[in-house]
This record gives sequence, structure tokens and C-alpha cells, in this order.
Amino acid sequence: MKAHDGMYIDGAWRPADGTDTIDVVNPADEQVIGAVPAGTAVDVDTAVRAARAALPGWAATPPAERAARLAALRDVLAARKDEIAATVTAELGSPLPFSQAVHAAVPIAVAGSYAELAATYAFEEKVGNSVVHHEPVGVVGAITPWNYPLHQIVAKAAPALAAGCTVVLKPAEDTPLTARLFAGAVHEAGVPAGVFNLVTGLGPVAGQALAEHADVDMVSFTGSTAVGRRIGALAGAAVKRVALELGGKSANVILPSADLARAVNVGVANVMSNSGQTCSAWTRMLVHRDRYDEAVALAAEAAAKYGDRIGPVVNARQRDRVRGYIEQGVAEGARLVAGGPEAPRERGYFVSPTVLADVTEDMTVAQEEIFGPVLSVLRYDDEEDALRIANGTVYGLAGAVWAGDEAEAVAFARRMDTGQVDINGGRFNPLAPFGGYKQSGVGRELGRHGLAEYLQTKSFQF
Repeated sequence: MKAHDGMYIDGAWRPADGTDTIDVVNPADEQVIGAVPAGTAVDVDTAVRAARAALPGWAATPPAERAARLAALRDVLAARKDEIAATVTAELGSPLPFSQAVHAAVPIAVAGSYAELAATYAFEEKVGNSVVHHEPVGVVGAITPWNYPLHQIVAKAAPALAAGCTVVLKPAEDTPLTARLFAGAVHEAGVPAGVFNLVTGLGPVAGQALAEHADVDMVSFTGSTAVGRRIGALAGAAVKRVALELGGKSANVILPSADLARAVNVGVANVMSNSGQTCSAWTRMLVHRDRYDEAVALAAEAAAKYGDRIGPVVNARQRDRVRGYIEQGVAEGARLVAGGPEAPRERGYFVSPTVLADVTEDMTVAQEEIFGPVLSVLRYDDEEDALRIANGTVYGLAGAVWAGDEAEAVAFARRMDTGQVDINGGRFNPLAPFGGYKQSGVGRELGRHGLAEYLQTKSFQF
């Protein structure tokens, strides 16, 4: 075990205010692999003061220079990709190939996209007899989750820095080691002191202090809807800007004309990815009743192949929560066709890849976010019924539609109340906006829309 000292504040690693620490546990074997300081409100205040002091200089830095620092950050992250992947595997439990292909590679690409955007974005434009000027919001408090520890940091910090904002990051307490790697990369990339700051700590302490700090102009949070409401209330008291990327219960709608085998196999893979710990996972599979039994059999067969291919969930609390949902689903009438609540291994926070059939839209497992490798398969009678079920939750983050004809799939997707829809297995696009409808959040991340979240708009009339 390695104890990591200090917070990254004002361009240096500085002693924490208190002596309390947070243990970092490898969820695959339950061993403590490190410890980080448990930040206090004093640490947050110190970091915010540094960010506030650095703001005028960074905001005045030409976009081309900000772009150069982001390009340097991308290059440092790329040089450290193996260390990043190994760290994510150690503290999140993600299998190493997935950590390399997703947890390390995707944020490198996102950082690169903002290096390009910072250099090309129209921060000023002529509109009629006015000039519209876009300037940074100010000091950003970024609070990130554990499920994609580096990607979520980059998706907030990179556009904020590109916009000319300064940042104080409070990462999830389960995965702080990846955040420390990122802080080191920022330092190596030559980002000026105070522009980016890191405070590790617990949400109710450091997170709350950051969200309600008077000198924080914007809070960007990714996590559960329940915590998002709390963050929104704290920020709202000071009428500061918020960006909230929250929960999801995304529908994977398989229309009768679709290639059923492909749609089911890709759908199962989507749910099992990252051990089901993905807010945009397609956890509800909707199939026409005429092909329902065939789809269930295919899903059960596909899920069985993931038994030794997925990692654990992040901690014991999450493991018990996911197993509890499986038990509740069966108690409410769902039929277990793969997996189940029993522990698949003696050690580690593992949950079996699980498929529940005969799920109805009123069941808990069809309405609440489980955040584990659990798929619910629902029947529908016709297209209108499928649309009603797909839109029938409080969430609206993502989804998928499959059809034999792309136009048919797009026509259905246009009527879904959700922020992002994959058409016939469409590929991830780091330039496309990501964010939700309803209780899945406020605002967008990635690409031009993600950059705009961190900008204020001012107009000059002539």
C-alpha cells in the first residue's frame, strides 16, 4: 500500500489541512492499495482561492496558447496510457484490456478534441449590428464519479480549460489515484499554477464545500440523480450555473424488422461493459412479443459468455445494492434466465452477468437505475407501445433503436425522450453532445456543446 500525501493546489503538491485519509481498495481482491488525504472545507477554500487568483491571467491567455497546453496535456496522457490503464484496473477493477481501450484511450481522444476546438472555436462573432463575445464562466467546481474516472475528469476539465476557466476538481473517493495521475499530467503539460487544482475527499465534506463556495461560479457534476438534486440546490442558492449528468434507464428498442441476433448481442455487450457501471447503458431491452422468446434465449446465451470477462463492481455497497435489485426483480415476478444474486467468487465485489425476462414496465428493475451487469427484457405489442414504454421512466439519457431500414430507426428515435440514441449500433463519437432529458440532467458534455457550457455570452451593439 502506498500513502499519497497532499493536494495539488496552485501548481504544487501541498500538505492537506487535516490528517484523515481515505483508503483505496482494489475491488477485485478487496485489498487496500493506497490512501489519499480526506480534504476539508479549508482545503477546498485554499484551492478555490488559487483558482480565483489564476482566472484573470488564464482567461486572457490567447485561445491558441490554451490549445497548445491542451495538446501538451493530450500528449502527456498518451505517453502515460499504460500507467493510466493499470491504475484504473487497480482501483476500479476494470479488466486491463478494457482499461486500455476505453478508460485510457477515450479521454486522450477527448483531450485532443478540445485542443483542436480551443484553436478553432469562434469566441467572437458578428450578428447583425452586434458582436457576440463568448468568455469564460469563471471558477469551475468539477465533481466526478468513479465509473469512468479519467474520462469524466477530462470531459469537464478539458472544455473548461479551453474556455479559459480555472478548475477545482473533487474526484470520487473510490478512484482518486487516477485523478492524481491527471493532476501530474496537467503539471507536466505546463498549465499555469492555479489553473487546475485537485482536492481529494468525501462528497458530504469536500464536495459540498466546493458546490456552495461563494467564489465558485459553476458546478459541473456527474453522478446519481439524488446527489445531483442536492448539488443543484446548493448551487441554486447562489444562482450559479450547473451542469448535471445524472442517472439513466436507457431503452434498447428492437423493432420487428431488425437483425435480432445482432441487436441482442450488441445490446447485452453494452449492458455488461464496465460491469454495468455506465449511466448510458441500455438496461431495458424492448422486443416485439412475436420474437420475445427468441430474444430472451439469445440474451441468456450472450450473457453467459461474460462470466469471466467482466470485472467486479466498485465496492461492497454497490455489490450488495445490485444483488438486492436482482432479488427484488424476481420477487416482483421477473424470470431469471442468466446469472443471479449469488456471489460468483469468494473474494472481490463480483456480480454475475444477469438477464431478467418477463419484466413489466411497472417493476422496480424497469424503473430504477441498477448500475450493475443486469439486463431487463420487456415485451411490447406495437410501435406505439414500444415508444410509450421507452419513454416511461423519469430518465432520458441515452438509448438505441434497431430496424432493417435506417430511416425507420431514425423516425422512431426522433420520438424518444432522450439525449442520445444509437442507430443500429452506431459508434461512439467524442464530438457529439452527451447529456440527458428529464431527471438525467441539465447541460451537455463533449464537442462544441460541451465547450459552450463553460462560456458566458456578452453582446456589443453598434
